[in-house]
Amino acid sequence: MLDFPRAWVEFADPVDGEQVFRCDLTWLTSSWTCIFGSGCKGIYAGRPDDGCCTLGAHFSEKDDEKRVKSWAAKLTADDWQNHGTKKIFEKDDEGERKTRVVDGACVFLNRPDFAAGAGCALHKLALDRGLPITETKPEVCWQLPVRRTYRHVDRPDATGYLEVSIGEYDRRGWGEGGHDLNWYCTGNTEAHVGKSPVYISGRDELVALMGEAAYTELVRLCDERVAAKNLPAPHPATVQAQAASNAPPATTPKPQRR
Repeated sequence: MLDFPRAWVEFADPVDGEQVFRCDLTWLTSSWTCIFGSGCKGIYAGRPDDGCCTLGAHFSEKDDEKRVKSWAAKLTADDWQNHGTKKIFEKDDEGERKTRVVDGACVFLNRPDFAAGAGCALHKLALDRGLPITETKPEVCWQLPVRRTYRHVDRPDATGYLEVSIGEYDRRGWGEGGHDLNWYCTGNTEAHVGKSPVYISGRDELVALMGEAAYTELVRLCDERVAAKNLPAPHPATVQAQAASNAPPATTPKPQRR
C-alpha cells in the first residue's frame, strides 16, 4: 500500500526565515527500523543478503564522493571483504558517479561468509568508531529511507518560501525502478518492529537533513503526537505489525551494518 491518509505538520525553520519544514508525522512516528540481517528480504528476489545495496550508491556531489573515498582509505582487511580493490567507484550508463558493483552488489557490502559479519563496511566503520553513519556512508545510503525534497511556494501576497519536505522514501522514491523491487522495507510489517519511532532512532540523520534547531522543534511536535491517544493517520504497516504481535512494538534489533 502506497497511498493512505497521512498526518503532516508545517513549521518555520528556526534559523532561516525563508524556509518552512513540512514533515510527515505518520512516517516519523512509525515503528519502522532497519532489519538488515534480521529478516530483511533484500530489494531483489534471489539476493536477500544484499538488503538495498545491490545497485551501488550514487553520489550527490563531488564532496560526497571525496568524503566516502577518504573513509574507504581507513578500512582494513578486518573491516572490509573487498579490501585491496583498486577501483571502488564507477560511472553508470548515464555517466553518473557511483560506488562500483562487484559480484552483484556494492563494493562495500560484506557478505555473510565474511569473518566480521555481513553488511556495509562503511557502516561498520562508523559503529566501531562511535561515529554517526552520516560521516562515513554515501548520502543516499544514510538518508534512506527518509526522503528530503524541496519546493518553492508562492504566497498570494507576492512573497514566497522554500518548502523542505521530510517524509518516507517509499518504493516510488527509486523512480521507475521502484516497480521492479520485489520487496521494500518501509511498507512491510516485518520492518515495523522498532522500539523507538523513526524520529528518535533516526536522530543523527534527521539532524543532518534539518539542522539541530529544526530537529528540536520536530521532536516536540512528534512527542505531542505520540503522547496523544487514538493517533490520526497512523502508518498502516505499524498498525498491522502491532496487531500481528498483539503487543507493543518489539525490541529494536541490535544495530545492523546495512
